[in-house]
Parts: sequence; structure tokens; C-alpha cells
Amino acid sequence: MSIDFTAMYAAHDAFRRDLERLARAVDDGRAHTPGVRAGWENFKHQLHIHHTAEDSDLWPRTRQRLAGRPRDLALLDDMEAEHSRIDPLLAAVDTALAERTPELPDLVRALTATLDDHLKHEEDAALPLMQDVLTAADWAAFTGRMREVQGLRGAAVFVPWIVDGAPAPDRSAFLAAMPPPVRILNRLFWEGSYRRQGFWGAT
Repeated sequence: MSIDFTAMYAAHDAFRRDLERLARAVDDGRAHTPGVRAGWENFKHQLHIHHTAEDSDLWPRTRQRLAGRPRDLALLDDMEAEHSRIDPLLAAVDTALAERTPELPDLVRALTATLDDHLKHEEDAALPLMQDVLTAADWAAFTGRMREVQGLRGAAVFVPWIVDGAPAPDRSAFLAAMPPPVRILNRLFWEGSYRRQGFWGAT
């Protein structure tokens, strides 16, 4: 049985989208407005949960399936090393936003390039490897751990954040992968609440 990576790809797309919004806000001189700062804080929160779950659960789970395969194990080392290179850039953008330094545009570009390189590397190499070695039960355990960390309060932001501005086919594919109660809650409550928070200056 193949693993459905729909939610993983959707999260990656949402990270890329948010950094595009940050870059536009910087170019437009809006980087210090409350909506942009709220969007940035949510981006950092979602990325932290995503990468922490990978480091603490997904990569170790995959390593267990790769005994005696040094080349594939080296790929997982690369994934963890790439995470460690992203963290200082997040901190640097944080500082530049707080202090309104002129380096902010360059730092946002550096963060965007570094994160995008990592996401593409993961999509091109790590996800196919996981498809090859993980079982559906392995993946269900990982996604279950993610749901535990998010909790219901976190899901109320995560789900509408994922589909915010997504093309209709991508939105439909992501929501179709969610349990029916999640789709109902998102439609009736979560999306409206999410929009009212005004991330990135949206209303």
C-alpha cells in the first residue's frame, strides 16, 4: 500500500507561499505591520512543528528501516543538517524584523532559497525513499503524532492555513485527505476564524 503524501506536499506549498507573502510585504514596506508580523509568527510556528516532528519521529522511524544502507542513511543526515541551517536564518529574519535593519530583504531571500532547496531535496529524494521503506502503519503513526502535537486548537489554524490561497484542485485534494469531521469544522468554524486573524494583512 502506497503512502499518501498529499498533506506533506500541501504543507511544503504553504511554507513557500508564506515566504512569498513575506517577500512581497518587505518589498512593499509592510513588513512591520501587525498582519505581516502575525503571519510570520504563524509561519514559524507551523515550520517548527513540522520540522520537530520530522526530527523526533519521522527520520528515526525511517532510519530503523534502513539498516545496512549507508547511502540512504546519509540522506537522512542531510535532511537533519538542512534543518539546522534553516534555524539561524529564521532567527536572523526575526532580528531584522524587530530592529528594522536594511539587511531584511537579503535575509528573506536567503531564507527562501535555503528552505526551498531543502523542501525540493526532501520531495525529490527523501519522500521516494520513505515511500519505498515505510509502511502505511509507520506513516499513520507519524501523522498521528503530528495531530497530537497540534491538538484541536492547532488544527483549527493548521487546516485553513494550508488551504489559504491554494489552487482549487490542491485545496480539494488536501481536504479530501482529511477526516469528514475536520472538513465540517473547517467549513463551519475554522476558516472564518482564520480569516479574522488577518495573517499577512488579509481580512
